[in-house]
Amino acid sequence: MARNDLRDRCDTPAVIAPRSIRGHAPLLRALADEARLEIVARLAAAGRAVCVCDITPGLGLAQPTVSHHLKVLKDAGVVCSERRGSWVYYSLDFSIVGALGDLISALAPPRQAALEAPEKLAKEG
Repeated sequence: MARNDLRDRCDTPAVIAPRSIRGHAPLLRALADEARLEIVARLAAAGRAVCVCDITPGLGLAQPTVSHHLKVLKDAGVVCSERRGSWVYYSLDFSIVGALGDLISALAPPRQAALEAPEKLAKEG
């Protein structure tokens, strides 16, 4: 009987609107690259706008490649840029944290159900 209950839960369609999921896809694609995640981590650690020339060292990538990754991140709304003379400075757009939180919340089961599920399965199994 426990297996039927589990199967019923797995067959339940997702409650997330497909349009909402599609809206998060560009953000997730932009973050689905190790180099871009490292760039995001460096920007987060800096806590201020950083020039591409300060991001490049230690990444093992050429400056044009880092600039390409920054463009992908900017197009996805992860970073903001500001031109200062001939240099471009990048900083995180912290609204992505909210967007990621919203997506995780939408994908996660309700808190009470998540807390009860392991206990219920242990009793039935």
